[in-house]
Amino acid sequence: MHANARAPAGVVVRRDLLLAGETVRIGEMTVTTPARTAFDLGRVGQLNSAVARVDALMNATGLSATAVAELAAAHPRARGLRRLEATLALTDGGAQSPRETWLRLLLVRAGLPAPRTQIPVSGPGGYPFAYLDLGWPESMVAVEYDGDHHRSDRRQYVRDIRRRERLERMGWIVVTVVAEDRPDRIVERVRDALERRSTVRPGRSSA
Repeated sequence: MHANARAPAGVVVRRDLLLAGETVRIGEMTVTTPARTAFDLGRVGQLNSAVARVDALMNATGLSATAVAELAAAHPRARGLRRLEATLALTDGGAQSPRETWLRLLLVRAGLPAPRTQIPVSGPGGYPFAYLDLGWPESMVAVEYDGDHHRSDRRQYVRDIRRRERLERMGWIVVTVVAEDRPDRIVERVRDALERRSTVRPGRSSA
């Protein structure tokens, strides 16, 4: 905490009210709880950025949107409550990167059904061999974001190819997205995959 009204160079300072139970001690440091941190992050900045930050916090801590909303109810006069409400309506704790959040929001805003995130896919032994970034399990359509590490790490690249082949043998349609893809083209490809599955029942052969 910084008591001086003049912020240090390069630091943004905001004055706000902290209630009992909204901080914890970690070692020698006092920090805000996950719910309080999400409350603060969700009220400032661009909406997409706020959702990505709260998504990441939920993924790391298991925090729920309900816990943040309950904390917000104790701060009825706080600034940014409408922004927080919009942020929580779009959050999903399954996203493992800001680009996955961006991809999910792109599809939802295009009018597609809200996808599930981190979808487990099990092999014959019943153990998951893959967790899909996002998709629609009932249609067996998945969307995967491939970052630079998928190309720079050769072993990861080979594993990804084998994993995708296995998913396709099981009947999944996997739409792979990379940074160079145009948003409108991503939406078109995903919509096409979902429409194909609405008319053709996916096969369910074993891996």
